[in-house]
Amino acid sequence: MCGPAWAQRSRGRTSKSRTQLEREKRTALKRIQETTRILQQTQQRKEATLGQLNALKEKITVQKNVIQTISSELKYLDSDVRQTETQVQHTQQNLEQLRAEYARLIYASSKTANSYNRIMFLFAAESFNQFVRRLQYVRQYAEVRKAQAAEISQTQSRLHQQLTGLTAKRQQKSSLLNTQLSENRNLLVIKTQQDQVVTQLSRQEQQLQQELAKRQQSVRRLDNLIAQRVREEIARAARAAAARAARSNTAGRSSTSGRSPGATNRNETAESEAAVERTDRVTLTPETAILSSSFADNRGRLLWPVSRGFISQRFGKHPHPVLKHVVIENRGVDIQTNSGEAVRSVFEGKVLTVASVPGMNTIVMVQHGEYFTVYAKLRSVSVSEGQTVQARQQIGTVYTDSEGTSEVQFQVWRNSANLNPENWLGRK
Repeated sequence: MCGPAWAQRSRGRTSKSRTQLEREKRTALKRIQETTRILQQTQQRKEATLGQLNALKEKITVQKNVIQTISSELKYLDSDVRQTETQVQHTQQNLEQLRAEYARLIYASSKTANSYNRIMFLFAAESFNQFVRRLQYVRQYAEVRKAQAAEISQTQSRLHQQLTGLTAKRQQKSSLLNTQLSENRNLLVIKTQQDQVVTQLSRQEQQLQQELAKRQQSVRRLDNLIAQRVREEIARAARAAAARAARSNTAGRSSTSGRSPGATNRNETAESEAAVERTDRVTLTPETAILSSSFADNRGRLLWPVSRGFISQRFGKHPHPVLKHVVIENRGVDIQTNSGEAVRSVFEGKVLTVASVPGMNTIVMVQHGEYFTVYAKLRSVSVSEGQTVQARQQIGTVYTDSEGTSEVQFQVWRNSANLNPENWLGRK
């Protein structure tokens, strides 16, 4: 029979795991609700759109997560039910043994049921010591009966609790199975909707080709703008460093007028070399170096640029969702969200650029030392160039296109190197 400590430890592990699964399921269901609202905004038009397709794909992904979580919960419930059934069986066996032992005690006690027999048993002792031992035996016998009766009562109570718990777990399992069936039906409905959208979009191949060409042109414009602004910032920071070095040289010559010419020349040469304009990375001041280091330390923990939404297009090269044999490349991540959603800075920094790029609408570029974050497809902007912004500070609102898709593009750069934003964003 398994001891109580083992049972408690096992129940503790199961409870913890199931609590985590329940939390994950609630989060997933919340994501489904958010995605449904976003999908409804894109369905206001009768024509199928890529925004609809992206929202349906996200909904399918989250729906599968819900079903998988429910399956894991069912496994834990199965384990709980089996364990409880085993405990019930052991308790029933224990109860039967206790009742049998108690019956034997009652039978033995019935032979000396009256006071006269007990007194005769005591006074029949051959010595005083034997009398004392018989008296202790009679008392212990009575105590054993009481203890046995109490243990039977406790065991019956424990068995009742176990049976009640077993019934509740079986009901919970049945309910969870029904939920799983319902979620599977929902998944089939969403997949059917997805197939319908894909079929409609496949008939619009020429239009999709035109939209893709426009997007690629917009991406090139944005890439050129970002590259230009990064080069300008690298050059500006280098000139500022050279100016600081020149001022330091002038002050140094004044304070070392009594030193040998050789030592002075060596100092000036070292400072001049340090002030040479860089073309590969931003020259950092002590303050911007701290900011840059802090940004790097938050890799994988940055805020999302919007509080609600999902990644509709990931970083890098991947197949077009409809057009066959067409590969598209994304410099950042596209996050589909609600109409009018606030766009916020993911980290403190300085607004380097506010510009308009055809096809990308308004863009904001924020500098964090040698790191840069880019927010494209904005409808309105609430910051200006040179302004210092804090994390979570609103910098604008998301743009909604003619198809009803509200989407912001987010990019991360380190100097001239394009980075994958998904590696920098925290869990939503």
